[in-house]
Amino acid sequence: MPNDAGRGPSHVAVIMDGNGRWAQARGKPRLFGHQAGARRVREIVAACPGNGVKYLTIFAFSTENWKRTQAEVSGLMSLFRRYILRETEALVRDGVRVRFIGDRVRLDRALVRMMDELERLTAGNDLVHLTIALNYGGRDEVARATQRLAREVAAGRLDPETVDEQTLARFLDTCVLPDPDLVIRTSGEARISNFLLWQSAYAEYEFVDTLWPDFTADRFAAVLANYGRRERRFGAVLG
Repeated sequence: MPNDAGRGPSHVAVIMDGNGRWAQARGKPRLFGHQAGARRVREIVAACPGNGVKYLTIFAFSTENWKRTQAEVSGLMSLFRRYILRETEALVRDGVRVRFIGDRVRLDRALVRMMDELERLTAGNDLVHLTIALNYGGRDEVARATQRLAREVAAGRLDPETVDEQTLARFLDTCVLPDPDLVIRTSGEARISNFLLWQSAYAEYEFVDTLWPDFTADRFAAVLANYGRRERRFGAVLG
């Protein structure tokens, strides 16, 4: 792969961390922070075209987030439904194509129908590709991909001797997307939390102290500019 130092990322993935702490610092319930975080998503999506970002993938709800209180989980699921209802018209109008990744089996059927409909309505858009990871975990994704691959082998449609990295990638939730160039995590935490484990093997990482509801379009642009100053060698030696 060629070095692309000096160029901005085409695909940015974001771990949107810090909503709860942002709310608690203001004496508000955690859901208040999640609502503020959802509004921030709109601003960052709108900032993508001007910054050369074609693909934006956001971590909305992980397979581990079910461990949170029932009140918070229920509130988040309600927030996802309201987000779809509120944002669909603007997403269609603004050329944003929406996809969801993750295991939908545990999600409410009404929410899944809304997700399916939003994907259908935006399928013809191509300005920005917004992927929302909902009930998503990197290990879970690889396990589900492996199950699908194994069924193809068992059915005789796939020769196990031909299975390589590219084969497995075709069974991932992200099979139609390029790998992320840059992964951003807000809130000062420096871990990847089971997010896009396979796809981010050669991604650059940026851990920023800003809590997600405070992560403005200007802060986003600054992080992208920092990426442009890095040398990406993909295991090679330059020169």
